[in-house]
Amino acid sequence: MGRQDAGGSGISEEEWQRFGEEIARESAQAPKEPSARARMVTERLRREEQERARAAGRRGALGRRGRRTPGDPPGWRTGPSWQEAEDRRRRRRGLRATAASVGIAALALVVVRPELLIDRLTGKTEAREAGAGAPPLPGESVRPTAAPDAAHPDRPTPEEPFRGSPAARWADGAAGIEVPEAAATGGWSREAVADALSKAKRFLVAANLDPRTVRGERPEAAMALLDPRQPEVPERLERSLTQPGGGENSPAILFTRFDPAEVQPVGHVVKVRGSMRAEAGDPGELLLVTDYTFVHPMARADRSVQRTIVRRQITFSVLDPARWRATAGRLQLHTYKAEWSNVRCEPTGGFLHPDFPQDRPGGTQPSGPATDPYDRSGDIQGDGCGTVTRS
Repeated sequence: MGRQDAGGSGISEEEWQRFGEEIARESAQAPKEPSARARMVTERLRREEQERARAAGRRGALGRRGRRTPGDPPGWRTGPSWQEAEDRRRRRRGLRATAASVGIAALALVVVRPELLIDRLTGKTEAREAGAGAPPLPGESVRPTAAPDAAHPDRPTPEEPFRGSPAARWADGAAGIEVPEAAATGGWSREAVADALSKAKRFLVAANLDPRTVRGERPEAAMALLDPRQPEVPERLERSLTQPGGGENSPAILFTRFDPAEVQPVGHVVKVRGSMRAEAGDPGELLLVTDYTFVHPMARADRSVQRTIVRRQITFSVLDPARWRATAGRLQLHTYKAEWSNVRCEPTGGFLHPDFPQDRPGGTQPSGPATDPYDRSGDIQGDGCGTVTRS
């Protein structure tokens, strides 16, 4: 029956065999209590096997009592014994019984998980397996020159939040923020540069990955790394946290925050990719240039999942207090800009709001050009609300 189904669907026998093996593995993880139909089939196979054994026993007895008759060729008893022939028949029956069991399991899984069969027929399984088996990407030492290759455009699920996304091969969390090897730069020692790079990473982690920040709490760890003596910036950030508004008055311009009453993170993994470097600025100034993309899978109560993609380009500065009005060892914000995808155009209430495809569009409508949110080959461009080419 399996070969007839394969011929009808245009799938080769080898593909059906792989599919059967995949189903068998799935079945091995399922509850072991057989269904009523499975018990009926097993009992029928057992009775048929007993009947065949009795019939084979009778044939075997006749064979033992057989005698050579005129016309029988010489060596008529030199073939395999009846016991060997019966062993082969039993092995063939065993194979048929195994195939029947796999067929029953396949029927059960198609009912419970029809996407397995649909994915096999449409080729999605091969695409997913290729993506799942791909090794993680090496760190991004320099800015890429093009967008990542297109993956199979699957929607995320609670079980596979990065399904069909280029981010599936990105590093997990803070491991994606790799600190480059430090070297003496612009009058700053190697140790001073290494310390500044480490603090830049700590800020990015605290501002975008710390669960307390992500669920909308005050980003204390990130704020503690900033220089309170930098003109205007501390007051502006404090105002954005206590009286959030739009544009630069939203804390989302610098911190990745979601409303916990609206959405929750899916699992504990955020995918991250980017790079940082240290370079000399003005005399007595060390610049830390960072460019990172964070992919947060978020789900709401109905288990709908959306990937929020946040890219941040932040340049920090560390200043020599002997030359500048600054606090030793603290970071200042030299420049910063951000873009976020798969969210409503404007953050409100100090939060990013994931935009789920099944919802009817509302609020500010996209008006800008289409953008690939995974394309890191250029800088963040301008303001406005555009559309994304993939999620």
